[in-house]
Amino acid sequence: MQQGVRAVGVNEIIATAGVAKATFYHHFPSKDDLVMAFFERRQQLFTVGYLAAECERRSDTPRGQLLAIFDIFDEWFHAPDFAGCPYTRALLETGPRHAIGAAALLYLDDIRSSVEKAAAAMGLTNPEDFSYCWLVLMQGAVVSGVGIDPGSSSRIKRLGEHLIGLHTPADDQTIS
Repeated sequence: MQQGVRAVGVNEIIATAGVAKATFYHHFPSKDDLVMAFFERRQQLFTVGYLAAECERRSDTPRGQLLAIFDIFDEWFHAPDFAGCPYTRALLETGPRHAIGAAALLYLDDIRSSVEKAAAAMGLTNPEDFSYCWLVLMQGAVVSGVGIDPGSSSRIKRLGEHLIGLHTPADDQTIS
């Protein structure tokens, strides 16, 4: 996915994997099917197996877990193989009407839905609006982290704190 969906042909994939063409097509009738399988596996390993689990490990509150995302992103952005979010990249490359773009949108909406549940658990006002705004912060952090500013997650985490404040009911806010 680092080179993009369209930039890599099936023959290159087969050669890199070291499998016979018939074996590849037995498992994946098309390159799109391979990308879809990658998306599913990536969600299991990275989003659920790492990101969500690590957020839960770092905090036992929904607020702390949401903010931990940006600390984890900071570590991810500084990894030598960091190339951004494969779902966002695929969506931008193929568009939302292509099967791959539509699958990427479903993944991103699943993330947004998880954030909405956390916002509801926190008692925030308008959890749906909050979740869409939070997703923008997450995506902006990743895009910025690709090369503009790998250290952007700490600044964006501060924006996340402000966003939480904007959605905290007035009677719950403490005067500082």
